Amino acid sequence: MRLLLPPLRRLAFLLLLPVAFVAAQPPDTIGGPAATPASTAPGDATAARQPRPIASTTIPSDSNFRSRPKNYQDCADRVAAAKGHPVDILFVGDSITEGWTSAGWGGVERGLTVWNKVYAPRNALNFGVGADATQNVLWRFDTMDVKDLKPKVIVLMIGTNNTRNTAQQIADGVQAILTKMEGMYPAARTILVSILPNQRAGALMTEANGILRTYADDRTVYYLDLVPTMPPVGDNWQGMGPDHLHPTVEGYQIWADAMEPLLTKLLAMPAVAPQ
Repeated sequence: MRLLLPPLRRLAFLLLLPVAFVAAQPPDTIGGPAATPASTAPGDATAARQPRPIASTTIPSDSNFRSRPKNYQDCADRVAAAKGHPVDILFVGDSITEGWTSAGWGGVERGLTVWNKVYAPRNALNFGVGADATQNVLWRFDTMDVKDLKPKVIVLMIGTNNTRNTAQQIADGVQAILTKMEGMYPAARTILVSILPNQRAGALMTEANGILRTYADDRTVYYLDLVPTMPPVGDNWQGMGPDHLHPTVEGYQIWADAMEPLLTKLLAMPAVAPQ
């Protein structure tokens, strides 16, 4: 038996050698070429070119329609009533925009008296729906009968209901709406209105506004910052209702007064020329 030991040891060594070799290799080289790294080193130009993931804020969604069909029916009724009439100003947004033509709720007067005085005589259409987020507005543009409108000016305020998103995702959603409207209404100019101060997600909306203002090119998109016109008053802001979110009639008057010079200017300009 002693004479057999050396050959047996050599045989065991030869059998174990491939296993030892494989175990010693880096994991991404086993069975083929090195895998692509999950991330690149800081400052790598390739990493800088990687697109951001598509945010839900940019994908049309009927979630609010399913939750609040009456709000959508009210908007559809306003659109139907405008059929056959010129629409020179199109207001787009959520409940804050919807409040322009609301007689009041929660015991607070909203924007109807200001609307009737300032915008109704100028062929304006309210395309606002309560609780809409950016993705819901995109869905409405895809499904409601507004493709044949020919607005000269669009007033867009949206994003305050995207509280579960980041500031960049909110801004991406607004950008998607701007792109959608540019395709539908190439001759129109847009007044992009800042998200109003609110107690629900004030810091987030302030951050989002910082991005939104960069979308203005003063050719097709103009930014209107309403935040300075509604300074803090006690635990609220001037022109804001008791819910610290929706404007009172005073707030709508502040909005109208701040926007009037720009709106008058844009309405008097010729249609946007195709590039």
